[in-house]
Amino acid sequence: MRIGVVGSMQYTEKMIGARDKLIELGHDAFVTNLASPFIGKTDEEKEIIKIRQKNNEDAIREFWGLMQGADAILVMNLNKHGIKNYIGGNTFLEMGFAHVLNQKIFLLNPIPDMPYYKTEIIAMKPVIINGDLDRIK
Repeated sequence: MRIGVVGSMQYTEKMIGARDKLIELGHDAFVTNLASPFIGKTDEEKEIIKIRQKNNEDAIREFWGLMQGADAILVMNLNKHGIKNYIGGNTFLEMGFAHVLNQKIFLLNPIPDMPYYKTEIIAMKPVIINGDLDRIK
């Protein structure tokens, strides 16, 4: 299965780890081509990189292009900003892209209790894998 790994760039290293594990499991997995500058950086440095990439490198369209022809996305919804299983705005956009492209949406963890778009996430019918990448089929 061709599958994109998405989530907060704060967790780039974990996203790359999940990509690598999915490849070991026989999937054709990928992350954004813009991931490498985030590796080993502090959260503050990552925020600066994110803003620059969104404004100057068209980061949103970059991943949209990668998603073409994919079968699914894996959302690395980890804890952030005191919210369990956080899904940020950009990741929510990528979930919407996957939904419109009729791709499967896998959530690493359960749907977060985020009142502004929890119902939209439910409507996309994600498959919750509870941290078990072997459940991606």
